Amino acid sequence: QVQLVESGGGLVQAGGSLRLSCAATGRTFSTYAMAWFRQAPGKEREFVAAVSWTGRAIAYADSVKGRFTISRDTAKKMVYLQMSTLKPEDTAIYLCAASSSAGAPMYGYEYTYWGQGTQVTVSS
Repeated sequence: QVQLVESGGGLVQAGGSLRLSCAATGRTFSTYAMAWFRQAPGKEREFVAAVSWTGRAIAYADSVKGRFTISRDTAKKMVYLQMSTLKPEDTAIYLCAASSSAGAPMYGYEYTYWGQGTQVTVSS
């Protein structure tokens, strides 16, 4: 079993940067693909970025390509999302998730474990 706790959210002006962190517990963390999803008020949850358990496969949503970077530190059981050039439309609750599927899955149903989320608000 894996438990996930996100941190690093906050209020930032458009054009600014934030780094989100996801701390994982559980002995099998190293075998899980990890991802970030987000959910804005009144909208469905959407995929943001994913990294395979090896770190070799990475996927991004088109809306964040070139602005966001996902990374993982398996030894520390951490996953990060570096967000740059933030836009007001990036405002959402950001959730960390873990999947036993191969590669870097982009669909929520492939993820078994979810964190509670951290709020990111980008002001214009």
